[in-house]
Amino acid sequence: MLSQQENETRQRFINEYLQDKTDKYDSRDVERLQKDDALAGCYLQWRLQNVDDALKMIDESFQWRKEFRVNDLTECSIPRWMFETGAVYLHGYDKEGNKLFWFKVKLHVKDAKTVVDKKRYVAFWLERYAKREPGMPLTVVFDMTDSGLSNIDMDFVKYIINCFKVYYPKFLSKMILYEMPWIMSAAWRIVKTWLGPEAISKLKFVGKNEVQEYIDAEHLPTHMGGTDTFKYSYPPLPDDDFQTPMCENGPIVSEDETESKEDAESESKDTLDSSQNEEQIKKSKKVTHLAECTLSVRGGQSSAPTS
Repeated sequence: MLSQQENETRQRFINEYLQDKTDKYDSRDVERLQKDDALAGCYLQWRLQNVDDALKMIDESFQWRKEFRVNDLTECSIPRWMFETGAVYLHGYDKEGNKLFWFKVKLHVKDAKTVVDKKRYVAFWLERYAKREPGMPLTVVFDMTDSGLSNIDMDFVKYIINCFKVYYPKFLSKMILYEMPWIMSAAWRIVKTWLGPEAISKLKFVGKNEVQEYIDAEHLPTHMGGTDTFKYSYPPLPDDDFQTPMCENGPIVSEDETESKEDAESESKDTLDSSQNEEQIKKSKKVTHLAECTLSVRGGQSSAPTS
């Protein structure tokens, strides 16, 4: 049964945010808010049952979902090279049974040209998990092993925090920062200012001696003192029931890969055409030879003496 605040949130969203602004959001998100009893409750819980704050959060979240076309994100809408880097993926569980969302910080390099793709890539993983495990929180692990200043991207970090603070409320179990270099301490002091009191309490700064307080050895890689020998590779996606890409035509490929594939197909076609031509010539010769033989026999018969 819906609470009074949840009913109020739904009704006020229609009255105050949808009037003459139907193109502001994806209609599928609006419909889900009206049908999914848990959704309004998640926003309210995260905003401590304050309806005004929850409405602002829903508005910001829905605008982001439309901008990034989150409802339409699929494996084949993300550049293949992003999957191949292994910088972000889901794998394993913490001690409370929450899925682990890994960020290999050393594999991230700040690049304005790819920042939008990277943000959509994170959204792809979050949305995919939300659909498969609705209502189940995640534990984020920032593995900072061998990372340095070149891997710091404050805009990207802020985006990740907003994903859990605004776009996916009640989704974050905890955020584990493993082996953070001292040179990054100042940056993370800035990050704390972006978090609310509840979110700050979810930050866990750990090293090899403390990480097993939150994650058992069987779900930790060997460089963290664990026994998990998992090695990321793509395709397929880790922990995926599908053994082939979900896109009918496979994931997006680079231009080089496309050209290579086209060259191979062209070469194959040329070989096939050549083979077919040779076969046709052989057949033609055979037909000609048979025709000549037939004519020769008939000629011999017509010139034979009669008795």
